[in-house]
Amino acid sequence: MKTLIIAEKPSVARDIVDALPGSFENNDTSYESDDTVVTFAVGHLVELINPEDYDESFKKWRMKDLPIVPDEFKLRARDAKSKKQLNAIHKLLKRDDIDRIVNACDAGREGELIFAYIYETSGVDKPVERLWISSMTKQAIREGFEHLRPGEQLRQLEAAARSRSEADWLVGMNATRAATIRGRAWVGGVVSLGRVQTPTLALIVKREREIQAFVPEPYWLVHAQFDARYEGLWFEGDETRLKDAKRADGIASKVSGAEGTVETVERTTSANTGIDWRAAG
Repeated sequence: MKTLIIAEKPSVARDIVDALPGSFENNDTSYESDDTVVTFAVGHLVELINPEDYDESFKKWRMKDLPIVPDEFKLRARDAKSKKQLNAIHKLLKRDDIDRIVNACDAGREGELIFAYIYETSGVDKPVERLWISSMTKQAIREGFEHLRPGEQLRQLEAAARSRSEADWLVGMNATRAATIRGRAWVGGVVSLGRVQTPTLALIVKREREIQAFVPEPYWLVHAQFDARYEGLWFEGDETRLKDAKRADGIASKVSGAEGTVETVERTTSANTGIDWRAAG
């Protein structure tokens, strides 16, 4: 009997093969030795299906159909390339000589989701163990396989990943349809909204408006050359910028005539950042 190891990406699968004992044969979508098979996803192979796949009436976007909340979320391969690799993994999972599965996807929430969706769509029921490592050195991989965790230990992390995925679907599908229907007359196209992209876009717009409304203001810095090795910069509290030219000249006058030299430098605040890092630095 053999162990099937599922990595998140081809490069990780190759690292695992290099770290494990035995000679592996490259079979394009997997690597196989006498007692181990290593295969890989290519990131997210599986996604939640679209609303119209639940009901054809959802092909037409209508406000009366919202919100769309499936009783049970269903899955499908993301595209033709993903489907090919997904089928290859399913075939390995269903092999009679495979009696043990190791989830070697990335140690994190998304790694759990990638594996969970692959395993769920395969329809198999075989014991799963979890490889949990944060380094891809040969030593770290070998130590990780010596301390595999029961798959059940990561069940809550998997649930969190599923919740994130389903929340994205609910917000994205319903909000996009609602905004598009409402804004059809003045937008003339799809208004894409999402749990992450919409607040991120709002932050960018807010910052851009601040930049456009920014009014540059002159300020002065007081520099003093103490010797050939050290140049000082006047501070008042934590602030180096002086907005009053007379104040800057007054400071310079008080130290003028002492050993070393002093000068005032006029700068202008930057519209991009609000500070002149070249002067203040």
